Amino acid sequence: MPKLKRSDTEERATDFVESLDRGLRLLQVFGTTSGPMTLSDLARAADLPRATARRILFTLQHGGFVASDSKLFSLTPHVLTLAASFLRSNQLVAVLQPVLDRIATAAQEISSLAVLDGENVVFIARGSPIRVFSAGLEIGYRLPAFCTSVGRAMLGQFDDATLSPRLKTMKRDALTPQTVTDVKALLKTIGADRAKGYSLVDREAEPHFRSISVPVRRYDDTIVAAINMGAHVDRVPVKELIDRFLPLLREGAESVRSQLL
Repeated sequence: MPKLKRSDTEERATDFVESLDRGLRLLQVFGTTSGPMTLSDLARAADLPRATARRILFTLQHGGFVASDSKLFSLTPHVLTLAASFLRSNQLVAVLQPVLDRIATAAQEISSLAVLDGENVVFIARGSPIRVFSAGLEIGYRLPAFCTSVGRAMLGQFDDATLSPRLKTMKRDALTPQTVTDVKALLKTIGADRAKGYSLVDREAEPHFRSISVPVRRYDDTIVAAINMGAHVDRVPVKELIDRFLPLLREGAESVRSQLL
C-alpha cells in the first residue's frame, strides 16, 4: 500500500520538541529580573515543574549558557552567541548598517533599525555619531509597537480591518501622559501615517523624547522593518525632525529596497 502523507497539523504535532520549547522559555525568564534567580523562582516564572526546570538548567549549565553556585542561577556571556548569530545572519542588519551610519553622521544624531515581534518592536541595529555614541536605544531593546514611531510605521502595512482587532488584543498601557491608547484614535493616526509615508511620535513612548520613522520596504514593496531618528524635546523641535531628519530616512530606506529579498 502507498504510504499516506501526513497532514500539516499532524506534522506540526509530531515534530514539535517540547523540551526545546521549555528550555527556550526558561532562558527568557532570566530577562524578567536583573539578578540571579533560584530554581523555585525560575520554575514558577516559566510555569514548569521544579524537577523539569532543574533538568533544563543542568543542561544549559553543561552547555555553558547558565552558571550556578548551587543555590542561584544566572546567565553567562555565552548566551550572547545566540544574539550574535542572529545579527551576523540577518540580511536587514547587513544591508542597513551602512545606511544607519551614513544618516547618523549626516544628522549628528542616532539612527536605529527595528522590526516587529508580536506586540513589540525590537531594535536590532543602530548608527551613532561619535559625540553621542553612548546614548540611545541599545540593540535588543523592546518597546510596545502601538506607541512608537517605528511600530506605527510598520503597523501601517495592515489595512484597518486587519489592524483593528490586532490593536484590540495588544496590551496598551500608557507609558507617559501623552500616550494614545484608544483603538479608534490609533487607527486614525496610523492611517494618516500610512498615507504620509512616515510616523512621528512625540513623548508617547518615553518622556521628553520624540522620534520620526519611515518603513523599510523590500523589492516587492512589503514592509519588513523601520528606521528612525529621535532626540530630546528640548533640543530638537518637531519641524526639524520633518525638515532635516525625514529626507535622510527616506533616502536611506529607498536606497536598499532592491537589495532586500
